Amino acid sequence: MTDEDAPLRRRTRHRTPTGDGAPDATPDGGGPTLLTEPADGTPEPVVTPAEFAEVVARFAAGTGPVAVDAERASGFRYSQRAYLVQLRRRGAGTALIDPVPLGDLSALDEALADTEWVLHAASQDLPCLAEVGLRPRRLFDTELAARLADFERVGLAALTEQLMGRTLEKHHSAADWSTRPLPQDWLTYAALDVELLVELRDALAEELDRQGKSAWAAEEFAALVASGARPPKQRTDPWRRTSGMHRVRGARAQSRVRALWYARDTIAIRRDTAPGRVLPDAAIVAAAEMNPKTERELLLLPGFGGRSVRRLATTWLEALDEARALPDDALPTTPVFEGPPPPHRWADKDPEAAARLARCREVVTRIAEQHHLPPENLITPEFVRRLAWEPPAEPDPATVTKLLSDLGARPWQCGLLVEELAQALIAVPAEPEPAETATAGAEPAAAEPDGSTGQPSGPDPATDGPAA
Repeated sequence: MTDEDAPLRRRTRHRTPTGDGAPDATPDGGGPTLLTEPADGTPEPVVTPAEFAEVVARFAAGTGPVAVDAERASGFRYSQRAYLVQLRRRGAGTALIDPVPLGDLSALDEALADTEWVLHAASQDLPCLAEVGLRPRRLFDTELAARLADFERVGLAALTEQLMGRTLEKHHSAADWSTRPLPQDWLTYAALDVELLVELRDALAEELDRQGKSAWAAEEFAALVASGARPPKQRTDPWRRTSGMHRVRGARAQSRVRALWYARDTIAIRRDTAPGRVLPDAAIVAAAEMNPKTERELLLLPGFGGRSVRRLATTWLEALDEARALPDDALPTTPVFEGPPPPHRWADKDPEAAARLARCREVVTRIAEQHHLPPENLITPEFVRRLAWEPPAEPDPATVTKLLSDLGARPWQCGLLVEELAQALIAVPAEPEPAETATAGAEPAAAEPDGSTGQPSGPDPATDGPAA
């Protein structure tokens, strides 16, 4: 790829947008246009079956791709369900659908079965969309497309600003979307999130095609369709991810973290409240370290002063009592992790594997730079670690391809990498040191400070036999 083929971001940092829908240049050379209202106005949320049926008919009659987005209440609710679904399609306009009273939206899914869906950061929304019956058969992810095209900033507002000269406010991205009724300015924000998605999709598709990456993107999007709706894999011992856990020393103290974590999780599930709003991680760690035995001792600890936390003091003390009563054989033990250890431990555990990993990483970095790709989008770093830790018995392109494909690598990724990764897995033999052999005309060896030549001249008095 030549400099002329470098990604669009390298050439359009100060570009004036042109083409359909682009704003006119401002007389004073001002910045991008801030969108504050959808072109067709902000629709009211769809909440009744009759309203939903009308939306289904309207979007089935529309043309072209459909822009889709969903709003959750992360940080406020325990679940990751969708509290608002937004759609926009040519000929159908924009719709805001409230899935809480409607529940199943599969009728809309059937109406859009043959339509390409356009989402931004699709992996975040696909699971919650699947919960309400919405599963794309074809999709275009504008964030992933921008990563493959090597844009420096891949947020929705940044991309629309750079490619289209229009920008979006993101003030409500972290709002509690379970709120009812939803404020009008939140609804406007939600409608704007799908206002430009299809236009952005077209601009990014053009750039991917220019860079010769359209086929790569198609494989990535197909992988998202196949797996994106799956819920996240449940972690083993999720309590170990408590923030500040590194300060908790000893199995007995860790058992207190575990007991408090599960007590909190039970309450959070029942209330559908984010766990951190029930009891902060810092409070769990403080209690694990100090091991309070009375309510007075507990409430003096950081994080236990709030009214709602104080009301649950008995629950927290019971959890701590249960942890104290555990026999030694029921205490947490060091978990057995599947796969390779953390890379910083490789040099001690297996120096050869550490050397393989370094060579493989160099290959990935170099090829990513050649093709103007972020290394993590060229290949998942975990795949490289597993390959370097347990390589095929006979590394060659075929065996490396099979191993990476089994892990989930796409064909385009294997096509770029396997030849050089296979070579990187083969140990590099050390260069032999040049032998110092005496010749007939060689100069005599230089004398050592004690007057000797430093060369063996006969049997070593420290051995029983002659010198070798």
